Amino acid sequence: MSMYKYLAQLWKRPYDGIMGQLLRERMIKWRREPTVVRIEKPTRLDRARALGYKAKQGIIVVRVRVRKGGRRKPRPRSGRRPKRMGVYGFAPEKSLRLIAEERAARRYPNLEVLNSYYVGEDGKYKWFEVILVDPHHPAILSDPDLNWIANKSQRGRVFRGLTSAGKKMRGLRKSRGLRGTHHYKWRKKQKERKLKKRHEASRGARLLPY
Repeated sequence: MSMYKYLAQLWKRPYDGIMGQLLRERMIKWRREPTVVRIEKPTRLDRARALGYKAKQGIIVVRVRVRKGGRRKPRPRSGRRPKRMGVYGFAPEKSLRLIAEERAARRYPNLEVLNSYYVGEDGKYKWFEVILVDPHHPAILSDPDLNWIANKSQRGRVFRGLTSAGKKMRGLRKSRGLRGTHHYKWRKKQKERKLKKRHEASRGARLLPY
């Protein structure tokens, strides 16, 4: 097997054995670092190479820290029934990986996000490494594998849902389909209204049948 195959096997169960001990030591160090940190080389070389990373000028890798869990929302001051307080289960539509990509893009506004991957988590944070490309660098413009990112259509691609994480959030992955997207939920509710099905918001929905 190649070196990349062995690396991929280690990252299948990263919190077991020697790898888990190494990750714990790393995360103790990462917690003290800033939110966005530029690193010399990828932590997961096999994954970075698979996603388009090359050790050449015009490409950098940054590690981004994102807080886990849903969004923090203050409790409403005015009256609500407990169900409509909206304090628990108030989660963003974006994934934490996409949020990490956007933070990296804001930190380096002259670069474009190529892709990203997971590198670890503890009880409070998740860490992702984001591959950034300079679309104006001669080494990128002359590379047939990467010069497509210099097109005008790719400008600000992470904020328009054109990265892999963005397409997944938009429901464009074949394995996921359109279930779970806003459009799917809207059509489902429209169908319920048409068929006059009762749901939780309708009057008398919770009345017992007897």
